[in-house]
Amino acid sequence: QVQVVESGGGLVQAGGSLRLSCVASGLFLSVDTMRWYRQAPGKRRELVAEITRRGNTNTLDSDRFTISRDDAKKAVYLQMNSLKPEDTAVYYCNVAIRYDGSYWGQGTRVTVSS
Repeated sequence: QVQVVESGGGLVQAGGSLRLSCVASGLFLSVDTMRWYRQAPGKRRELVAEITRRGNTNTLDSDRFTISRDDAKKAVYLQMNSLKPEDTAVYYCNVAIRYDGSYWGQGTRVTVSS
């Protein structure tokens, strides 16, 4: 059983920063690509950032968002700076487990006030 738990969301003023964390736990060999998605009210879920086992990254807004991982902790982080009201959403972590499948967390809410 794999569990994925996000944390770090909250309310922040525009221009502020937040750091989201996601930790995977359970019995598995290793973690492949780790991703952050977000879903704003009334909108489709979109990919925010991803990082492979090799550390290659793909980011929606690389000027403001930085994804990183700690394989020893089976964790992935999303540093978000210069936040805007349009960043308001529920942020979800998705973890791909080698030889298994991908797992979602329950989401952490980010609210950016103007």
